[in-house]
Amino acid sequence: MVAEMVVPAWMHKQFTAEDYASWSEEQCAGIEIVDGMVVVNPSASKRHNRLARILANALDAAASPEWNADTGFDIRLQDAPLTNRRPDVVVYRADTIDIGPTRPEHVLLVAEVVSPGSETTDRIVKVDQYAKAGIAFYWRIEQAATGVPLVYTYVLDPATKTYRDGDVFTGVLKALAPFPIETDLSRI
Repeated sequence: MVAEMVVPAWMHKQFTAEDYASWSEEQCAGIEIVDGMVVVNPSASKRHNRLARILANALDAAASPEWNADTGFDIRLQDAPLTNRRPDVVVYRADTIDIGPTRPEHVLLVAEVVSPGSETTDRIVKVDQYAKAGIAFYWRIEQAATGVPLVYTYVLDPATKTYRDGDVFTGVLKALAPFPIETDLSRI
């Protein structure tokens, strides 16, 4: 006997920015909205969350007072159709801390920690979406089999709205634009 999976009706509905604004923070956690459709993300591993937190703390410590680094909130990439992404780490202008939703023009850098099941989205889809939104820097962190994370950095070409490859770092991040950072990611 094969059990059939019944997909909830709400997963077939296209949501608007107004719909999303009416939801509680609990309803928004663990999902992203892409072209108005809910994308459910599996819970991240402890290793994934720890890596994101260490990176956010290092970026926050390295940033000037004009910039904050945090985890766990949405960036509104477009209003119609609604696209909200929830990067693992976001560096954003400090003077926009109370402005919601966070918009691409508030953001300097987004970082995604790649997990099993998110490889294609983090390596291809999000890269394109963040570039088209005009976010200056994108970092992709791969959790290598050696246990030492690899950090791939990308810099936006504003003329083409695409990213060009930046440096690749293993273990320790040092002196990355737009501000210096040194943190050991190999201790994860």
